[in-house]
Amino acid sequence: MRFMIIVKASQSSEAGVMPSEELLTAMGNYNEELAKAGILLSCDGLQPSSKGARVRFSGSKRTVLDGPFAETKELIGGYWIWQVKSKEEAIEWVKRCPNPMPGTEAEIEIRQMFEAEDFGAEFTPQLREQEERLRAQAKKN
Repeated sequence: MRFMIIVKASQSSEAGVMPSEELLTAMGNYNEELAKAGILLSCDGLQPSSKGARVRFSGSKRTVLDGPFAETKELIGGYWIWQVKSKEEAIEWVKRCPNPMPGTEAEIEIRQMFEAEDFGAEFTPQLREQEERLRAQAKKN
């Protein structure tokens, strides 16, 4: 099972405040533990929403909205992608994580990712083949 572990943004992360050396060290050590356990597939922190954009879809119309975006608590500050046996295992690993936003309350969300078999018959053999090709290409990149 793959899970995306989502670190919610904070006022500090949205203001562009960089993490301390202490937090970078703690997170680096934590990420090493995840890698040694064989569950870490990917991880990154995200720049503030002021450097981002959103594209709103309305029928065939596309509208670009530049950041920053309101509702900091709804924004993503970073993420991991893990391969674990269960949601419970993901929860146990998150509980071991250093507080990603020291000095304030932080929240980390755990979301299971879809796998090919979750889509049923609509995910035809041709679509499965295409998906496998795309994943192989992405690994090369």
